[in-house]
Amino acid sequence: MEFLSTRQVSAKWNITQRQVIELCLEGRVPGARKVDTHWIVPEDAEKPEDGRSLRYCGTTAKIKPFLKWAGGKGQLLPEIRKIYPEELGRSITKYAEPFVGGGAVLLDLLGSCQLEEVYISDSNAELVNAYGVIRDRPDDLSERLYRMQEAYLALDMEGRKEYYYAVRDRFNQLKTGGGGALPRAADMIFLNRTCFNGLYRVNKKGLFNVPMGAYRNPQILDADNLALLSGALRGVRIVHGDYRRAEEFIDDRTFAYFDPPYRPLTRTSAFTSYTENAFGDEEQRRLAEFVLHLAREKGARVAASNSDPHNADPADDFFEEIYDGCVLRRIDATRMINANTGGRGKIKELLITTW
Repeated sequence: MEFLSTRQVSAKWNITQRQVIELCLEGRVPGARKVDTHWIVPEDAEKPEDGRSLRYCGTTAKIKPFLKWAGGKGQLLPEIRKIYPEELGRSITKYAEPFVGGGAVLLDLLGSCQLEEVYISDSNAELVNAYGVIRDRPDDLSERLYRMQEAYLALDMEGRKEYYYAVRDRFNQLKTGGGGALPRAADMIFLNRTCFNGLYRVNKKGLFNVPMGAYRNPQILDADNLALLSGALRGVRIVHGDYRRAEEFIDDRTFAYFDPPYRPLTRTSAFTSYTENAFGDEEQRRLAEFVLHLAREKGARVAASNSDPHNADPADDFFEEIYDGCVLRRIDATRMINANTGGRGKIKELLITTW
């Protein structure tokens, strides 16, 4: 029996590779099986009748962020969903997410709404590069990560330490030397899965400097999830740059969500830095002005997240002042990344909407 890859099947059936993977996961393609990290499908397999209906809406296979990400919004999705515009998927058919980070909100919307256009961006060049490679070269990325995972897990702790720091050095050389997109993306994902707490932190020179973590059996490759994510990102505009570049995309048919670096609750609480550029109070003010401009001048529905200064100082109304006229909701969150486990408690965060 001859078999085809999921990419070949997607072209044959005229559906996305993501849809093919979902059909395989649901057991709806007779004879399909998984070999190593990839699904293969019998050449003579027929496309299920309702395969086309899987795009964006009603999917059963949940897509997860491909990175652990400080400040990721996975835990807050139940609260964030409450502020999705009612018109989303009807009169609001565009979505923009500058500061995309781990993309939890993006993936939630791609899995639940019919969207005509989607724009994501970030100032972190390596993050944007990884999104692009996942969208355009998922099979090559999976194969590279599979080899790295097999090599790493076969080593003892000392061997893993040597391997980790060799990859970290290579990644920094690729970053500064303009190395290829594929190896940079693979190294970034490997480091994220094996470093301390899954952090992405760079020094003032832009070099990744997080030490190795102590995971016994880290999952470096999730081939199914990468394939699903690749399909979901098809047609998504992925941009490296400042959040202001989103203005030309955003209009009155757009829901935009901004999740910038949070304002520190105290002088010592800032975790610096995800990019080489700081994001202080003046940057927060400029962002608020931009958010209000998009809502008032362009008619967009805009939401933003940030820390709640009231956790440390109930009299600190910084965000009430710069987001004057907006609705500020205080929601419960868990401080997930802190070297001191005693600091991982419940705190309040802000969810800000312009309507």
